[in-house]
Amino acid sequence: MITGTHVLIYSKSDERDRAFFRDVLGFSSVDVGRGWLIFALPPAEIGVHPSEGDEHHELYLMCDNIEITMKELKAKGAEFAHPVKEERWGRVTALKLPSGASLGMYEPKHPTAIRK
Repeated sequence: MITGTHVLIYSKSDERDRAFFRDVLGFSSVDVGRGWLIFALPPAEIGVHPSEGDEHHELYLMCDNIEITMKELKAKGAEFAHPVKEERWGRVTALKLPSGASLGMYEPKHPTAIRK
């Protein structure tokens, strides 16, 4: 039986990115040794999309109100890669990680599978 999901983020600045997930996003974690943190995630869902090119995977954090969430995260020092874009499926932006990578964040316009 599947009991969960484990997401991997590869980073050139892993310690700083881990601190961002702990201190800015406030994700709880366990230390599996030598300061290596594994973070609990909020509920998740998977959407499977068609691909005409190379297959790839994407990770987005979801929120109920993107403006409020951005304001709260900015107060903790978060920066965003671009302003909110209106898409057919939701309102989307991207968080800048300390490593320079970005992580998508969106407010869905579609029904979600997440139970609240």
